[in-house]
Amino acid sequence: MKSLNRAQTRVGVLTSFSVAAATFCGTAWAQSSVTLYGVVDNAFAYVSNQRGHSNVYMSQGNLQASKFGLLGAEDLGGGTKAIFRLESGFNSLTGAQSSAGVMFNRQAYTGLSNDRYGTITLGRQYTPYFNMVGSLGPTGVLTGATGAHPGDIDALDTTLRFNNSITYASPVIAGLAFSAQYGLGGTPGSIRSGSQFSAALRYDAKPVAIAAGYVKLKDIQTSPALGTFAINSPVNNGYVSAESAQLIAAAARYTYNDLMLGLNYSNVQYAPGALSRFADEAVFNSYGAIATYRLTPAVNVAAGYSYTRASKANGITDPAQYHQVSFEETYSLSTRTTFYALQAYQRARGKSLVAPGSAAGGGSIANAVAVVGDSQNTSPSSGPSQFVAMVGIRHAF
Repeated sequence: MKSLNRAQTRVGVLTSFSVAAATFCGTAWAQSSVTLYGVVDNAFAYVSNQRGHSNVYMSQGNLQASKFGLLGAEDLGGGTKAIFRLESGFNSLTGAQSSAGVMFNRQAYTGLSNDRYGTITLGRQYTPYFNMVGSLGPTGVLTGATGAHPGDIDALDTTLRFNNSITYASPVIAGLAFSAQYGLGGTPGSIRSGSQFSAALRYDAKPVAIAAGYVKLKDIQTSPALGTFAINSPVNNGYVSAESAQLIAAAARYTYNDLMLGLNYSNVQYAPGALSRFADEAVFNSYGAIATYRLTPAVNVAAGYSYTRASKANGITDPAQYHQVSFEETYSLSTRTTFYALQAYQRARGKSLVAPGSAAGGGSIANAVAVVGDSQNTSPSSGPSQFVAMVGIRHAF
């Protein structure tokens, strides 16, 4: 699951066509293009503990999410283009849609792009926080399946999208770029009710890249502007009734020839409201380090470590802590086809708040359990440790 930027660099084009200046009923049309792209990703997986039992099963969308999309542009002249993207995720093991009733669940937007003034887009979109910071974080090189911080607590994988959103992305000037996004809540009489906001700043000056991002979520349970948000793992599902959340993250990378070293940090805060099942603000801090090395033009290896700690958690005297190590090995048969192997181990300790309606009861305090990356959010360990290994193949078209 799978950095969008990473996916774009790997995706090959199945079909791309251009329509040169043509005349219809006396009207000249500018040059335009539409590209169909996608990914199919399936693997065999082993998990040491899923709710008390080991398991061997088929898993999909591990190195990258299985998806297909249409990307289009029409040259309007003067450096300006009309653009659109429609992107749908699907389960490549069953053919089912990733989100029932939402065909283009990943992205659906249109807008204008100008070489000098930047890009503005409208629709269902990823946040600048993810686009600029996520691509430098762990999921950009370790995948979200086994490399995301526990349960994707900080949404640095592709789990955070805004509906009804307006996004502006600046052009890159001397290596610096900025982007901001506002999701409209659509509440009559209150433009701020249910609205969402994200902004990010990124600086690329080889061999260094640095980014920082911010997200503010409001009315989490009811806002039509909040498309998807991962709050379904035992790391954070005790705060599913939060009224608002704030996410701050920063990441940096240094690349020297075939070696890349990176550091990342995130801070996540859940604030209660009048109807929340918890009383005090909850705060999670995550610290991470990543490294990749290209052994040959076709073989790449990566490793990462992360430490996540709940620093404030509703009267819990021994807040949850999570240590996670992740590894990835890839062999590229071509620019489109890759064999991969993933391994990750997590160790949890301390106490966490259990989600309302769980077996332990609403708002109960329980022992923290391990949940590797975001591939095990709905099938966590029954205890403090979990090991995950996967071997698969990904084909991009």
